[in-house]
Amino acid sequence: MARSMIPSQQKLAEKLTILNDRGIGMLTRIYNIKKMLGSPDNKPTFLTDKSMEQAVKVLLKKFPQYDSKASQLNVVNNMKNEIMKALSLYYYTFLDIMYFKDHVVDLLTTIDACQAFLDIRLNFDLTKSYLELVATYVSIMILVSKVDDRKAVTALFNVAHEFLQGKGDQVYPRLGQMFLDYDPPMKKLAEEFVPHSRILVPALLSLCQIYPEHNRTADQLRQMQVLSVLAEPTKMSSVPTTEVIQCEYLSMNTMERWIIFGVMLCHQGLTDPNMYGLWKATLESGYILQLCRDEVLHIHSYVSTFFESLRSQHGHNKRSQEVKDFQQQALSTASGIHRERRKFLRTTLRQLTLVFTEEPGLLGPKALYVFKALSMAQDEVHWVLRHVANPPSRRHNVRLPQEDFHDRQLPELLFYMEELRGLVKKYNQVMQRYYVQYLSNYDAVCLNSIIQAIAMVPEDESVILSSFYNTMVSLSIKQVEDNELFDFRGFRLDWFRLQAYTSVSKAGLVLRDHQDLGKHMNTVVFHTKMVDYLDEMINECGDLSVYCFYTNLFEHQFKQCMEFPAQHRFSIIFPMICAHFMNATHELCPEERHSIGTTSVQYAHWFLREMSEEVNQVITAICEEQCMLSYKLLPKHSAAIILAQVQKKKKKEKEKEKKEPEKPGQESVRKNREVFTRMDKLHMALTELCYGINYCNVIQVWEHGFIPREFFLQHLEARFNKALVGMMMYNPETTEIAKPSELLNGVRAYMNVLQGLENYVHIDIARVFNNVLPQQTQNTDATGEKTITANYTNWYLEVLLRRATCNAGQIVYSPRQKAFVTVATGEGQTNFAAEEYADLTELRALAELIGPYGMKYMGERLMLSIASQVDELKKIVVSNKETLVQLRTSFDKPEMMRELTRKLQMPHKNSPSDVDIVLMRMTIIGVLLSFRALAQEALNDVLEDRIPFLMGSIRDIHHHMPDNRDSMPPGLKQQVVNELASSAGQSCDVDPTLCNALRTLKSEHAEDEYTMACLLFVFVAVSIPKLARSELSVFRAPLEGHLNNAHCLAKSINALAGALFALYGPGDTETRLQEFLALASSSLLRLGSENEKEAVKNRESVYILLDLIVQESPFLTMDLLESCFPYALLRNAYNSVYKASAGDH
Repeated sequence: MARSMIPSQQKLAEKLTILNDRGIGMLTRIYNIKKMLGSPDNKPTFLTDKSMEQAVKVLLKKFPQYDSKASQLNVVNNMKNEIMKALSLYYYTFLDIMYFKDHVVDLLTTIDACQAFLDIRLNFDLTKSYLELVATYVSIMILVSKVDDRKAVTALFNVAHEFLQGKGDQVYPRLGQMFLDYDPPMKKLAEEFVPHSRILVPALLSLCQIYPEHNRTADQLRQMQVLSVLAEPTKMSSVPTTEVIQCEYLSMNTMERWIIFGVMLCHQGLTDPNMYGLWKATLESGYILQLCRDEVLHIHSYVSTFFESLRSQHGHNKRSQEVKDFQQQALSTASGIHRERRKFLRTTLRQLTLVFTEEPGLLGPKALYVFKALSMAQDEVHWVLRHVANPPSRRHNVRLPQEDFHDRQLPELLFYMEELRGLVKKYNQVMQRYYVQYLSNYDAVCLNSIIQAIAMVPEDESVILSSFYNTMVSLSIKQVEDNELFDFRGFRLDWFRLQAYTSVSKAGLVLRDHQDLGKHMNTVVFHTKMVDYLDEMINECGDLSVYCFYTNLFEHQFKQCMEFPAQHRFSIIFPMICAHFMNATHELCPEERHSIGTTSVQYAHWFLREMSEEVNQVITAICEEQCMLSYKLLPKHSAAIILAQVQKKKKKEKEKEKKEPEKPGQESVRKNREVFTRMDKLHMALTELCYGINYCNVIQVWEHGFIPREFFLQHLEARFNKALVGMMMYNPETTEIAKPSELLNGVRAYMNVLQGLENYVHIDIARVFNNVLPQQTQNTDATGEKTITANYTNWYLEVLLRRATCNAGQIVYSPRQKAFVTVATGEGQTNFAAEEYADLTELRALAELIGPYGMKYMGERLMLSIASQVDELKKIVVSNKETLVQLRTSFDKPEMMRELTRKLQMPHKNSPSDVDIVLMRMTIIGVLLSFRALAQEALNDVLEDRIPFLMGSIRDIHHHMPDNRDSMPPGLKQQVVNELASSAGQSCDVDPTLCNALRTLKSEHAEDEYTMACLLFVFVAVSIPKLARSELSVFRAPLEGHLNNAHCLAKSINALAGALFALYGPGDTETRLQEFLALASSSLLRLGSENEKEAVKNRESVYILLDLIVQESPFLTMDLLESCFPYALLRNAYNSVYKASAGDH
């Protein structure tokens, strides 16, 4: 005789828990298989191979049976190993689903046998688990039927298995039959569920009071003041009164799946008016039903097809037509209802976040509001996503309003959801304290009174109920204060077990007869979740991981958000949602963790990058406006206003018609506050975007931490770096470039705007300046791009100084004006005034822009140019060595000197004489050194203003070189000190930068460098008189210089003497310059005896050069000059040139 089944020993709670979890895993796996087999890129290559087509046809012809000896299957035999390896995952997943089906059928049969009573209001966990298992089971079977290649995959695997092992898989026939039976699945499932309808129908009917509460319109929700904490101020700190607390935050999407699948399985129950009402409301709520992630059903057409397949049964033609009517209703009204509901939820969630932020203590009594609000918002987001991604067929001829679906304000709703989640996480201890006290001081007492009121409690149930009471009574606030970990999972599972024990036939304690116990324990379970299950509750009610499978919509909504200024502040929600993606994974499908994790990280990175770019574009626009306003304030723009005022006084009547130039500051004048200027819009956009950037410190996405402010800072640095170079407006083709002073003015305006960013977002803007500005002092930045230093160095050397040196008489260095001055313009050249770029003011601005490092780089480039000129000079000296040696020893023999000098002045074929070349190259060196001296002075002025105390110390070290009596040689010590002083812009007797440049020269006469240097100065000394022949050698008093820059020879002679004799000689610079002075004096004195008018054209101007050489030199004195050259000649020369200059003016 068979034993009677004891319901309490069937472990219904445990089986439902395990199978539900396993069902989600199976659903995830079959979803992935469908996606992989549906994608040509991911499916096994041999499935699309033409050689395999015949084999597949043979296998599908009489599926699941086949003839393994068929010749078409030889190709499978050849590839059996590859096929087994590639298809094993798919095959064994289908097997797992078959076994899962068997277990579900067994459990449902057991529940039938136990005659369980299901009512979601009483035994919530039991009913929910039952309905969820049924819905998951149906979803899996429908998804399996949607996998197109399922038969081919299983048949190929089995054939390969047979060829490899000698026999096919023994379970294959059952698996193949399952595919045949459940194609389509719903008809077979409906037949299966006929005996289960006694349990399923009452479970569905228990939703009659729950589902309509969730499916209210926005107007009804407002009238009932749903989720309003402030509606009744007196009850603000009270717990909401409800007997179905866990049903309050139950997902409407979940209930709709239960109802639709449940009614299809037990369609006979539609005769019940309550069931019909549920069915009608559900089908009118939408036309897309979620199966798994983004796999959906067009539910009306699917249901209609199902009913049409049951035509043999009475009344199903009518049902099919009803479904079509429901579809029309859903298409015409559902989108508008859900749009209004989203509007309601936006304002409601905003109110909740404001209240709970201001009074976090209310999170305790009003916790239910948080999870109910999250659940409702989650339902609406899911509804929008699946309906936008799956528009209805055109055959329905219904035009849907796009604004109902492409909701521009959806990011705001998502943001408030995340804010509520954040508040729960932040104040979790507040909620723990509240509910620990509530459980121990109220729930335990109430449970005890309910237990006492029960007449007879069986022993097993009594033990469980007593353990509930004891667990609650033992709780205390001290456990929360000590950060003790709570774990009520056993408590909740015991209540689940007790529901199973008390909801079956012949139960010792019937839960239906003690409804107050069931309702109270459901409330207690919710309270325990507020203590130890908050994170899971947040994910259950507010998870948005579904966006991982609607990436196109995700991107579209983000772009829409960035285009709508009012939603800018909520843009941060998009990278934050990426943190939810990993919630979609399941332990039964570990292979998808990496792909989903990678997707989440990539999207978080992309969103933050786009946000940073948008903020930077706004900042750039503001900076451009501010730079333009700052540009208008430059002194040069006052000229137009002054001119207009002068002309107005002269011609009052005529000038009335002309419009006066707009004065700076005019843009700030407003007639009223409603005028919204471009700057107002930009600042508004900046405020909103920075709110988003500043909203959270770190976004954790799949073991990665994203810091929005760091993203923003990195992009800001890159943008600032590019902007600095862009503001130069440097065009290498036209050689146009901004003046340093104007660039500095623009950079300051830009920096002022950036400094104001600290008012919007918590960043250290000084860090940006410290990272970016020093890069501009080098020749390339961190990305390898050219900098301000590189561009200005290139422009000054290749444009301004090249024009000054190659086109004599156009640009003159003026010691009086401390500037390079344009005195004439060459044909076909860009007309620019050198004094606007190379005066002391502009070079000070340049020094501020590129700093000591940049000026040092520019100096080094200058000195390399000088070194190349010196190298060429040495070659000329070598070629004329014999003549120069004779000249050096014959300065007291006038006739021989004249002959030797004439020999040097002999022109070469098609080229000037060596004397002309030496003078030209020495002048070029002089011009370069003059610019260098001017730049050094500008740098010194800037540093004196910036670091006066440090500059004082450098001056002291320079003038009084420390004598520490250490091992460093004095010469090396002097060199180090000179380099320090030179870097600070101070002049040195021997320029260390020039010495370093000359040291790099590779000479063929290394052993004779000193002699070469001596002969070079002999060459220069005897060449100076040749300058008197040039028309451009005239000395201009206003400039204090010669038109051909001959006065710059003073700098080149002294600087080269100091450097060359310091490098190659015994340090006898003074003696060598005396020798030079003697030779130059005697050569110039001979000009007085010249009879040729051409030779003495500018004799006086050249005499002055000798005086300039001595004045410039740290090694020569006026006494020494007077001993070589009569001072009367110098005095007369000055008198003559100044008179001539006065006459010219």
